[in-house]
Amino acid sequence: MESTLSSSAYLGAAIFFILSLGGLSHPETARRGNLYGVIGMTIAVVATLLGPMLTRAGMPWIIGAMLVGGSIGIYAARVIRMTQMPELVALMHSLVGLAAVLVGFANYLDPVIGARYTGAEHTLHGIETCLGVLIGAVTFSGSIMAFLKLSGRISGRPVILPARHALNLAALVAVIVLGIVFSGADSIGAGTLALLLITAIALAFGVHMVMAIGGADMPVVVSMLNSYSGWAAAATGFMLYNDLLIVTGALVGSSGAILSYIMCRAMNRRFLAVIAGGFGTDGGTPTAIEGERPSGEVVAVTAAETAELLRAAKSVIIVPGYGMAVAQAQHRVSEITDFLRKQGVQVRFAIHPVAGRMPGHMNVLLAEARVPYDIVFEMDEINDEFPDTDLAMVIGANDIVNPAAEEDPASPLAGMPVLQVWKARTSIVMKRSMASGYAGVDNPLLFRENNRMLFGDARKTLDEVYAALRA
Repeated sequence: MESTLSSSAYLGAAIFFILSLGGLSHPETARRGNLYGVIGMTIAVVATLLGPMLTRAGMPWIIGAMLVGGSIGIYAARVIRMTQMPELVALMHSLVGLAAVLVGFANYLDPVIGARYTGAEHTLHGIETCLGVLIGAVTFSGSIMAFLKLSGRISGRPVILPARHALNLAALVAVIVLGIVFSGADSIGAGTLALLLITAIALAFGVHMVMAIGGADMPVVVSMLNSYSGWAAAATGFMLYNDLLIVTGALVGSSGAILSYIMCRAMNRRFLAVIAGGFGTDGGTPTAIEGERPSGEVVAVTAAETAELLRAAKSVIIVPGYGMAVAQAQHRVSEITDFLRKQGVQVRFAIHPVAGRMPGHMNVLLAEARVPYDIVFEMDEINDEFPDTDLAMVIGANDIVNPAAEEDPASPLAGMPVLQVWKARTSIVMKRSMASGYAGVDNPLLFRENNRMLFGDARKTLDEVYAALRA
């Protein structure tokens, strides 16, 4: 009876998780989707606590762990700024991977569980354990490296080892051999040693894989690690015979894989090319060839002059980037938007799929600042509107508005779809300096005749623009 009720509760939780994914696919339904996810997880936790797998002796340990983990989660949610969301997401992915590794070892070393399997079942269970530990270890170490890159604790440039593909192939062969040894091991000692070696190789591969990926591809890396964490959860579900973990892990894994594919298409990149690495800040594909760097006159404007241009415009498109996130300027942007709209100016936002450091980063920031959903458009929806726009205002973005992607076949960004802000009658780019973007590629937009540069910290500069507008 308890098993039937638990299975029914898991089915209900899985339905809520599916509804949650559907809700999170659009900003207008994101809150509802988040609520569905909370309800589904609550049902899953309660069903597990009351299910037949948990003994009364183990209940205090579980409750204690939930209190500690919940307290850490609440604290993180309160103190983490929205600009830190990418690295927080990467860190959370690492915990899923670590859990899969620990469950794999605990599952293998538990003599009660080991006694259940003989013959073919023992081999199949060994394969499940190997896969769970392998995926979990790669997810854990890869996510830690992504966290360090995204938080700026280590350089974002790709680190390419000599003969890295040969090393990866050798690691794959070693894992397969060790997996065969582990599945056929007659003693706990031999099996544990093989599993430890698999874990070590997987951890090293996770570090190597993410270190080889440059800064420009980090949004794809975040979605890719999200997919890995889902497959790690699914593998854990197979080890524990937990249907809900299998279903939920498969949902997260497949949705993350689809998102990674969509983002690769948005960047005109192949997924295998991203994994191979080598494209990004300070060390990927070389930037402009010496003697072919963009040149021309840079026209700087003040905050007051920017306000005049905004006031004179009838249509404005704002392109937010990571610089806006770092400066925490989204609320001031929202206030400027409200002011202009009350003056009869048409204001819209153009969002590039890889703007920021994780999928949907700019959408989240604008939603937090209460920018209306109906004036926020994806790249494909608004790119054709730039020629009819009086003013395009770029706030802290660089690579996603680089015309070299369309006009220079030799550019590392060649073929990458970008927001065509240079086609507006006037464009204003807000940056701290003339430095290249996160991909390490020079931007000819900054030298265009119809472009103006507004230098300085985005938050401080926009405060001045807003004050000038109201004056």
